[in-house]
Amino acid sequence: MPTRKARASWEGSLQKGAGSIKLESGACEAPYSFGSRFEAGHGTNPEELLAAAHAGCFAMALSLALGKAGYAPERIDAEARVTIEPADGGFAIRSSHIVCEARVPEIDDRTFAEHAEATKAGCPVSKALAGIEIILDAHLVR
Repeated sequence: MPTRKARASWEGSLQKGAGSIKLESGACEAPYSFGSRFEAGHGTNPEELLAAAHAGCFAMALSLALGKAGYAPERIDAEARVTIEPADGGFAIRSSHIVCEARVPEIDDRTFAEHAEATKAGCPVSKALAGIEIILDAHLVR
């Protein structure tokens, strides 16, 4: 299996400095700063990138689980909301809240919920985030 890379550079102090994050694939190169991380400033931040990874992984893993169970998902939309807050004189990521809407023919709500809950615990990014609270709101769209 491949190893994925991303690079980050930072220049200057925490509050006045700035940096850039670049994905190895070239799909994204974006600035980041204190303002983009802790305020409403322009650019990305590590939490946004972590949220993208969690949402993408969850959607793919749920598609896999449903397919293995004999269902054919038409669409899975997942959004992850990663929260960072002050802690112990610094900051800590406390939770990732996944909101998922899926269109899956011929599945009932209970069965879908069981697969979504199992995916919440089993997707690779969820496993990597095992030290934080992972919240799931998942429902079917008809």
